[in-house]
Amino acid sequence: MTDTRYSLDDIRQNVSRIDNALLELLAERRALSLEVAKSKISTAKPVRDQVREHELLLKLIENGKLHQLDAQYVTQIFHTIIEDSVLFQQAYLQKLANPDNANPIARVAFLGAKGSYSYLASRNYFSRKQTDLVELSCSTFRDIFNTVETGNADYGVLPIENTSSGSINEVYDLLQHTSLSIVGEITQSIEHCLLTAVDTKLEHIDTLYSHPQPHQQCSEYLHRMGNIKQEYCSSTAEAMEQVAQLKQPNIAAIGNASSGELYGLTSIKSDIANQQENFTRFIVVARKPVDVTSLIPAKTTLIMSTAQKAGSLVECLLVLRNLNINMSKLESRPVIGNPWEEMFYVDVEVNLKSDVMQQALEELTRLTRFIKVLGCYPSENVAPTEVELLD
Repeated sequence: MTDTRYSLDDIRQNVSRIDNALLELLAERRALSLEVAKSKISTAKPVRDQVREHELLLKLIENGKLHQLDAQYVTQIFHTIIEDSVLFQQAYLQKLANPDNANPIARVAFLGAKGSYSYLASRNYFSRKQTDLVELSCSTFRDIFNTVETGNADYGVLPIENTSSGSINEVYDLLQHTSLSIVGEITQSIEHCLLTAVDTKLEHIDTLYSHPQPHQQCSEYLHRMGNIKQEYCSSTAEAMEQVAQLKQPNIAAIGNASSGELYGLTSIKSDIANQQENFTRFIVVARKPVDVTSLIPAKTTLIMSTAQKAGSLVECLLVLRNLNINMSKLESRPVIGNPWEEMFYVDVEVNLKSDVMQQALEELTRLTRFIKVLGCYPSENVAPTEVELLD
């Protein structure tokens, strides 16, 4: 009896063949999504059609069952594909709306060296724009603002809030005094690991290097480690570089595993953040604001100072509620030099050019002592369309 089983090499060759075919089909699908975006310009239809997405997912789930693919597997894959399609279309429409910004190369300032989370966020954001980067490493948030303000960089990428440690107050404080505009955002998954330069055991670690934010975001795990010395660095990239140079069995860096490989580091413990779902939202700033086409969802960020009397902030928030404007963020920060006075940062999910937002600004101007729009930019948080998973 002849053995017809494939050899391991044959199996791997077939897997590679299928993978390459999948890549070709994904590229073809992405090209078609661009044609969809072009058609929506003439019809003025929004990029997202969640009714259509819901129907599509239900059909895909049914077809998947014919191939013994469970519903969760199918939806997970196609949520990613749909998100890419939406962001790809948004980037194309934004290029049309802002032809002066459609440069093939962008100079981008970010915190830390290669491998920092800001570096990863910068690359992910501009890869969607199909833009090549000139990477400009900065040691502080203030340096990022200065580099863009002086024209030495086209864009700056800054972390603004984290799901575990909350708002990055220093960035909010710097936004009070800058002439720059927020022109984009991206949410980056943060996957903290303990990284070492030599083969060692977890119980030997007594010193950890990282930026203050990862220390804070992993505080519960660090507490369980016991008496650990925490060394603060200007970025996770600097922390990894320090650990790589010291090469000691008792020290580790907190950072991203793939970034650690750039410095010859190995992960000895993963998933150490306080929250499993750990994300940081980054903003992108530039010297000039951008126009956001009405075909895509937009956010507007503003700062305002209210009168020092009871109910002043409530009156402002009622303006948003009465105009059915959704507020996604409200942050207060002290005004330096004015004790007990607060500046309020507000994110709303509406286009600055819309009639309703213009009406809101008119009313808020009457109610506030100071108000300024920091930017209007595409919302890149593509929430997955929900479908009921029944296997």
